[in-house]
Amino acid sequence: MIFWVWVFGLIYAGLLVFASLKSYKKNRSSEEFMMAGSNIGLTLGVLTFAAALFSTFTFLGMPDFFRINGVGAWIFLAVSDGAMVFLLLWFGYHIRNRVKGMEFRGVSGLISRCYENKLAGYVFFLSAFLFLIPYVGIQIQGIAIFMDAAFPGSFPAWGWSAGIVLIMLVYSEIGGLKAIIFSDAIQGLLLLGVIWIIGWACLSHFGGIGPMFEKVGAMQEDLLSTPGPQGLLTPQFLIASLIAILMIPVTQPQFTTRIVVMKSMKTMQLMAVSLGAFAILVILPTIFIGMYGADLYSEYGRDEFFANAFLYDQPDAVAALAIIGLIAAGLSTTNAQIFALGSELRGLLRGNENSIMRNTKIGIFVFSIIAFFFSIIVFDQLVLLARVSFAGTGIMGPMIILGILSDRKVSPAIIYFSLGGLLVFLSSLAGFIPDMYAGLRLDLLLFVFLGLVALISHLTGKKQQLVPPVKDR
Repeated sequence: MIFWVWVFGLIYAGLLVFASLKSYKKNRSSEEFMMAGSNIGLTLGVLTFAAALFSTFTFLGMPDFFRINGVGAWIFLAVSDGAMVFLLLWFGYHIRNRVKGMEFRGVSGLISRCYENKLAGYVFFLSAFLFLIPYVGIQIQGIAIFMDAAFPGSFPAWGWSAGIVLIMLVYSEIGGLKAIIFSDAIQGLLLLGVIWIIGWACLSHFGGIGPMFEKVGAMQEDLLSTPGPQGLLTPQFLIASLIAILMIPVTQPQFTTRIVVMKSMKTMQLMAVSLGAFAILVILPTIFIGMYGADLYSEYGRDEFFANAFLYDQPDAVAALAIIGLIAAGLSTTNAQIFALGSELRGLLRGNENSIMRNTKIGIFVFSIIAFFFSIIVFDQLVLLARVSFAGTGIMGPMIILGILSDRKVSPAIIYFSLGGLLVFLSSLAGFIPDMYAGLRLDLLLFVFLGLVALISHLTGKKQQLVPPVKDR
């Protein structure tokens, strides 16, 4: 396997070097560095959005989630991602119209202008920082776990994590957002190919889809229905997860940026539709891998399942591809999210452009170091921690949508309620307050409450004349 790791690793490294050099410009502007010239085409657009969305969380997390919770996980992610495409089309149209003709400096900068209140930007940045850093941390941790299983004893887990962070920092510094987008394109294709090769091998173990479900059903019937063996996939969990995932293009800045940098409205719309097809293709084989794990490794821990299903049970070349694919997935997603946090920080900074860019790059470095330490200390299921990240940032959704869509001078009350909702959610995660009230999930209650506050704020706001946007192509 080592031979194939070197072969595929050198090919991947060569592609990254090529992408970095292709993206590098000696005298580039801050706009070119942070926004890739806002001229991304359809193919790159689909692959960069997909790579940022489907990462270690999908590659490792979803097979393990299917293994433990059963096929109801399809409703949790695939159905929610399908619905997200429609919101992406709708929100993408409105935000592109809102930012047309102005410089986009992240969601934080945009909603500060929309509300004419800097607090709105600070509240959003706080939520993004608190929930994206742990998400980046679990991506890095996933790679470290996998590499430790592939090469036991060669490096401590923190050594693998440090290596990923170092590569991420160097790569983003050289090429900026455009280099990250090229990296995303490589990762998206690699992820799709590898997950299907392993998924098909796992499906062949059963002899087809029908025999797979028959065998799993005979072994553990509740894997084939909701709420699953752990009782997790209840209607409330699925509805709250649906809302959180719907809000991803709105509240996770790495995705909002990718909507804005598409070269035209038509390209953005085609990207959104294509993303839905990509989502189904990526998630489907994770069922096969998860059911394979339920059959052979139901009593094993997470790390042992990963090692067997992705490495020891596969031919050497496939196992090597899985290693490189995981590195690519984790590197691409962590890069996108840390860079997005830097973009959000840039939207809040004031001063001359050179000073702002210097502080932005320092911020990216600091965010990376924090994510590195988080990757060492956190231990949780990849999917559930990712889901918490979606929900935490999703709380900001009503405030962002109201600010961008409303043609009225609205009350700043939604800003304070959103901050309060964030603090309440954090308190529940820390165990200071319950996460259920009257039989209802707290995150679901927060989504509904903040949605109603936004609606009332819009209806009671004072009508104002907005400058018509320049027509997008």
